[in-house]
Amino acid sequence: MRRIAANHAFQPLPNSPHNPDATEPLRNLLRTVLDGNAFYRPILRGAGLTDPDAVTLEDFVTRMPLTTKAQLVEDQQAHPPYGSNLSFPLERYTRFCQTSGTTGRPMRVLDTPESWQALLDVWKQVFEHAGCRPGDRVLFAFSFGPFLGFWTAYDAAAQLGLLCLPGGGMSSSARLKMIFDNAVTTVCCTPTYALHLAQAAANEDIDLAASSVERLIVAGEPGGSIPSVRQHIELAWDAELFDHHGMTEVGPVTYQDKNRAGCLQIAVGAFLAEVVDVPSGKPLKPGIRGELVLTTLKRTAWPLLRYRTGDLVEQDPDDPQRLVGGILGRVDDMRLVRGVNVYPSAIDAIIRRFADVAEYEVVVENQGAMSELSVTVEPSEACADVGALGKAVGDALRDALTLRVPVELAGPGTLPRYEMKAKRWREVPL
Repeated sequence: MRRIAANHAFQPLPNSPHNPDATEPLRNLLRTVLDGNAFYRPILRGAGLTDPDAVTLEDFVTRMPLTTKAQLVEDQQAHPPYGSNLSFPLERYTRFCQTSGTTGRPMRVLDTPESWQALLDVWKQVFEHAGCRPGDRVLFAFSFGPFLGFWTAYDAAAQLGLLCLPGGGMSSSARLKMIFDNAVTTVCCTPTYALHLAQAAANEDIDLAASSVERLIVAGEPGGSIPSVRQHIELAWDAELFDHHGMTEVGPVTYQDKNRAGCLQIAVGAFLAEVVDVPSGKPLKPGIRGELVLTTLKRTAWPLLRYRTGDLVEQDPDDPQRLVGGILGRVDDMRLVRGVNVYPSAIDAIIRRFADVAEYEVVVENQGAMSELSVTVEPSEACADVGALGKAVGDALRDALTLRVPVELAGPGTLPRYEMKAKRWREVPL
């Protein structure tokens, strides 16, 4: 990981030079929060941010404390079931979503119709930058649950005049049939599931490249901005891949920069975005890797002010609204293995170079300074030399990480498949 610079002086927010209207949306947000939000009102008062008309971007960044997920979870435990981060009376709220809870207790998130529409407006940017137009047919290839992303994507697509095909509760074979029967032009799914559908098509002798699919919009994992993963998916589908990322807590955030593959652009007008040093929380200059911090300018009903997302990113010095390499990993995902920092996205990038890998799993033993890493690889049915594949994967991991990582081989169909975020890393205490 790149060493953090010592200079933590205030840097102009990305929205300042590139979006001169950011100050007024921030002031409008603060007016709403101070008027009715029991969670943030005392925090803003403690920071001396009680006069929205006088607040500047620099005031806000230097005086407003960071918000953490732990604070929000604690607030919901103290004020069940929805917590006190509500800017309006409960009767105004019409939408319920919930985080996955993979890193702790799930959080419940509510939206009014107005805040929900603000999220849809961001998703419209995602679709439009991916080239979607009225008349396109979009398959949402995932099971619809309480997570926000599915519902906002679906509603936004309908508002844009796209034909929406829900793919929840269906097998991969049924989804493939739906793609061909309905001449689907756009598929929304995770990168992992895009690869799985390609493998399922190959197993059934279906020529996926002959389908009408022109583009895939992926999210939920870093894979869409990893060159090896992107190339694998685009070759299998003969379609263009568009990355995107968001969170239930803040809504949809970015869309792929069409002029620069592997980069994500922060949605125009929706956020104040900062990158901070992970240990200290101090702002960093563009070009230095750190944690993405977001303030939701338009989602006023369930707002987040300077929220630590846990996403590792690097702003482009030429355009701080652009995240180079997309989401580079998660703050809490890094593993220290024999003195080497290892991120899941790095392992994924290496393994996805090999088209004969159908699926894989990483096992981490004994957390701490003596952690050990091993990888299990499941070859595709078309793999001609399983032993050679295992050796090649092991050599690639060693060359990239300067670590010897044992590689084991699994039988066909033995490793789990994922529609949602893949859980390929397994902790095994010694």
